[in-house]
Parts: sequence; C-alpha cells; structure tokens
Amino acid sequence: MSSKLLRRAASRLCIGLLSIGVAVIGMAAVQTPSRAQPAEPPPAAAAPGAPMTALPPTLPQFGIAPPSAAHPTAPAIAQTPMPSPPAQAAQPAALPAMPHDLSPWGMFMAADIVVKAVMIGLAFASVVTWTIWLAKALELGTSKAGAGRALRRLSEAQSLTDAAGAIAGQGGRMRGAVGALLGAALDETKRSADLEPEGIKERVAIALSRIEARAGRAMAKGTGLLATIGSTAPFVGLFGTVWGIMNSFIGISQAKTTNLAVVAPGIAEALLATAIGLVAAIPAVIIYNVFARSITGYRALLADASAEILQHLSRDLERLHRQPAAVAAAPGRTMLHAVAATQAASAQAALPPRIPAE
Repeated sequence: MSSKLLRRAASRLCIGLLSIGVAVIGMAAVQTPSRAQPAEPPPAAAAPGAPMTALPPTLPQFGIAPPSAAHPTAPAIAQTPMPSPPAQAAQPAALPAMPHDLSPWGMFMAADIVVKAVMIGLAFASVVTWTIWLAKALELGTSKAGAGRALRRLSEAQSLTDAAGAIAGQGGRMRGAVGALLGAALDETKRSADLEPEGIKERVAIALSRIEARAGRAMAKGTGLLATIGSTAPFVGLFGTVWGIMNSFIGISQAKTTNLAVVAPGIAEALLATAIGLVAAIPAVIIYNVFARSITGYRALLADASAEILQHLSRDLERLHRQPAAVAAAPGRTMLHAVAATQAASAQAALPPRIPAE
C-alpha cells in the first residue's frame, strides 16, 4: 500500500512540476515573441446583426477554448489618416461678366447684325403704320363729313339745279365725291338732251357707279400695306428670334459652359425682335379693321347720294314731259327736245365750275 501511495504521489508531483514548467515557458514565449513569427492578422469585423459583447483573447496553453462565433472578438478600430491640407486653394474659374446695359437700346446695340436689321425693319414698319393711320384718318373723316353734309342738302333740294347750288361752296365749286356725282349727272343730261329719258337714266347710273368705285379705291389706298404689315411682322420678328437664339447656342458651345450669364443676354436680344414684331403687327391689324369698316360706311354714303341724284333726275325728266305748253305748241317731240335743251343750257350756265373729287 505504501509503495502505491508513493508512486501516486510521485506521479502527481511530476505532473505538477511539468505543468509549472510548461506554464513558465509559455509565459516567457508570450513576453518575448520570436522575430521569425509572422504578425497576427487583424481580427475580422463583426458581421451585421452579431452581438457587440466580445471576450478577451486567452492563451491555449491553459486549456481554455477560444471564443465562439456567438461572442466574436471586438473589431479593431481602423484609424483613417487625415488628408493633408492642400498647399494652395484652387482659384474659382472666372465667370463671364453680363452686359452692363440690359435696356432695349443696350440689347439692340449688342445684337447680331442680322437681328439688328430685323429690328430696324420692324421699327420702320411701325412708323409706316402710324403714318398711314394719321393721314388716312384725317382724309376719311373729312370725306365722310363732307359727304354727309352734301347728302343732307341733296335730299332737301327740289331739283338737280337747286342741289348743285346748295352743294357749291363759297368759291362756287362743288367739292368732294358727291359733287363729282352731281356734276356727272348734269353733264350727261346736257349731252343727252335730244334723246330718250330712259337712256339718259341708264347712262347716268353707269357714270355714277364708276365714280363710286373710283372714290372707294382712292379711299382704300394704303390700307393694303397695313394688312401686309399685320400679317408678316410677327414672322419677321420670329426669324430674328430664331437667328439670335442660334447665335446664343453657338456661343454656349464655344464657351463650354451653360452658365445663365452666358445664355441670358443672347436670348434676351433675340426675344426683343419678337416683341418689336408684335408691336408693329398688332396696331396694323387693328387700324386695318377700323379703316375697312369706315370705308364701307363711306361707300354707303356715296351709294345713298347716287340714289338721291337718280331720283332728282327722274323727277326732272318727268316734269319736262308733262309741260302743257311744250305739248300744245309742238306736234311731236321737237318742242320737247328744245325745251329740255334750253333748261339744260340754263342750268349749266347757272352752275359754278366744278373740280374733281378729292
């Protein structure tokens, strides 16, 4: 029994000494690592969703198992190097300066030569529009007022001779389109004194219609230019706008920048051409419509005057046919023609000289 106990004690003592020796050797190896041993790689970062509690690393010599995947080691905090400050801050690129004067005159002076030509043409068209408006308004107003007065006097007269005396002015001359109508009727009556009354009426109606048409054409002269300006000015301004925007895009491609300071001046100059086109077109269309209505009213006055002249002529011819002295004295139409010729000659002598319609 004593020998067994001694063997057990000796074996335990050997194991204890061996363990102590191994532990001392391991601690010495940890404190002084070998140069040939490679550096231990940094631990991998914890997977997302893993618990953040980590156990410290232990030595395998003591018989403790390494930490499991459920408790990974704490990841090492990587220190990112701070960027070194630049030696010299980069200077910002110089932006193109916008024009100092963005007024209409300044944009006109800075525009392309084609856009300038378009603007000048549209401005001239606008001046022509207002000139025609001023001249035609004075002419049309004066003619309508004179035709209205002459028509009232014509309707109050008893015969063509009385109407001619009432329409004649201070100088003894019949002015205006109504005066021309009345003069044409008297001339035809004089020239056809020995002809049939129906033929006289027909020829007088033809002469009056020609005078009306001529007066209407004279009054409408110049309004066709207003129609042309009103219909073409917007498209001319649009051409200037398209040309200016095209030049702006060319400048953008050459400058290699889309900065608003580069784009805005060219587009503003292009849009100015469209604005001038609208300024020239809108008044031209309005003035043309006003003149068209006024000229239609003027022609209606002339038509009323022609109808009134034909009525006076018909009454005068009928009075000549119903004169009892002429019918009793002459067996036939010789005396009637003589009376008609005598009255026409007396009326022509009593009438003042005429001037053509203005």
